[in-house]
Amino acid sequence: MPAMGHKSMLQELRAFCCAVVAALAMTPVCVAQTQSASGVPVPATGQGTVLDRIVAIVNGDVILESDVDEERRFESIQPYRGSTTEFSRERAVQRLIDRTLILQQAALEPEDAITEQDLDAQLVKLRKDIASCAEYHCETDAGWQKFLADRGFTLEEFGERWRKRMELLRFIEVRFRNGIRISDDEIKDYYEKTMLPEYAKQKVTPPKLETVSKRIEEVLLQQQVGNLLRDWLKSLRAQGSVRIMSAGEVAP
Repeated sequence: MPAMGHKSMLQELRAFCCAVVAALAMTPVCVAQTQSASGVPVPATGQGTVLDRIVAIVNGDVILESDVDEERRFESIQPYRGSTTEFSRERAVQRLIDRTLILQQAALEPEDAITEQDLDAQLVKLRKDIASCAEYHCETDAGWQKFLADRGFTLEEFGERWRKRMELLRFIEVRFRNGIRISDDEIKDYYEKTMLPEYAKQKVTPPKLETVSKRIEEVLLQQQVGNLLRDWLKSLRAQGSVRIMSAGEVAP
């Protein structure tokens, strides 16, 4: 299987974290916000000067218009994202709903906090992986800060957003991946029925099975995790209360 095909498969899962309505007119609320237990912003009771709008309510936690805008800006920073990929508001709203559901469950099963060392290590790698970072010289702190500022983030804001992403992926890993076992027969079947035909179509000599078996195992693991995650999210939506605000609808 070509390397980019593998990479896009992994990115598809993690983008889900891996998203229903376009141009919603939501109920205005003050932008002053507090944080719920799941880390999702909720309107504060104090007075604010700028208005925000409610996009959805997920088990009492609200998703705001500003969250959708932040998702758009955050998505543009993701490495390996094609330059022609357009932002979809519908997918973004669904992603935010799914993320809220996952974070609500993660709050019930707390893990050790992500360490500053782990966060810094990921951010160092990220600065090298983002293609558009090169023109900013993101290898320098000043260049990285300028890159983020042009996309509406401070260093602290982006660091906390990336930390939340790491927590979410770790929760998915622990909950779903650890119990999955991929057999040698499954790896061989994928090699013969998926990889070999692809290489034949491209008229390229395929690698030997033993050289790609680990990569195939990773792909199959990600596929199974993705399937389990989708089924679990459907169950959470069915059991909980997910409400997307309609145009002109007043929040309860």
